[in-house]
Amino acid sequence: MMSYAEDLTKFEPITEAHQRSGDRTQEARSELQKIISAHSFKYNPEELFELASGKKSPYYFNMKATMMDPLGAILCARLLFEEIEALHPDYIGGLEMGAVPLVSTVCAISAASTTPISAFFVRKQRKSHGTGLLVEGLKQAETLAGKHVVMIDDVTTTGGSVLKAIQSAREDGAVVKYVLALVDREDGAVENLAEHDLELRSIFTASDFIPKN
Repeated sequence: MMSYAEDLTKFEPITEAHQRSGDRTQEARSELQKIISAHSFKYNPEELFELASGKKSPYYFNMKATMMDPLGAILCARLLFEEIEALHPDYIGGLEMGAVPLVSTVCAISAASTTPISAFFVRKQRKSHGTGLLVEGLKQAETLAGKHVVMIDDVTTTGGSVLKAIQSAREDGAVVKYVLALVDREDGAVENLAEHDLELRSIFTASDFIPKN
């Protein structure tokens, strides 16, 4: 029998007749956890890594290798889409660079579903030429005004990075209530985002990868 991960690569339409069971979702989650562990997770109690927040940590996630791996990319997209689909957003978005591969692949596979979802990303700085937009990816005459948006992040630490994207989206009129991360480092993002009326959900937490003593 074809494994869930192998089946995903066929890009079969996501329909009510082709719903993922809990067992198949767990299999995909297990496959993705293996890829992240092998290619995107570093752990060394004797070497501290500096994080974007300025904190130091004995473990570090660099999700780029996972997001750029063929199987890793599709597994990320499908698992994220399963979570996002239940929230019924009009758009998904995220901050460059980490969220760009994720929103792109989730947007792409959603085209085969009954609920396709458009995507955008937020620049860290305005371009000094062209339109000078912060929010990129919307069609001409499209706006986020009144639209329900789920923001995606690859890894959340304190939530500061994704908050920058959320603030830009909210300034454009978006309604943002949820943040969905591939990995929550469990370093305060849940609490910090809650102060901004945001609920953080994640596919994994750091505890899923840190070796148990």
